[in-house]
Amino acid sequence: MSGQSRESKTSDNKQIRTIGNRKVFFDREGFLFDFEDWSEDLFVLLAKDAGLLEIEDRQWDVIRFLREFFSVNGRAPSHRQFREGTGMSLLELEKLFPGGIRHGARRLAGLPNPKDCT
Repeated sequence: MSGQSRESKTSDNKQIRTIGNRKVFFDREGFLFDFEDWSEDLFVLLAKDAGLLEIEDRQWDVIRFLREFFSVNGRAPSHRQFREGTGMSLLELEKLFPGGIRHGARRLAGLPNPKDCT
């Protein structure tokens, strides 16, 4: 996937970004509309857009944990499950991503917007 990204607004709630040769739908806060649209290449581009220029192994571990947990359970992990699954404190996790856990790690992992979750 190339690093080229173009954005176009389609409605008040949805945006399309052309990333490489793919069109990807996001909500207005930058969360993917479809969990299946995520890829590691997309993560790298979104991380750079968010100001995360270098991705460490710990960040990859968090992203992969979130993706696996969501794919198995259909929801994001609780704080306790997150701590246990990553072996990190919430404070450590918050500092790993611009936007913290909810608007950083979750968004970059392709999980739904927390506002849309019940």
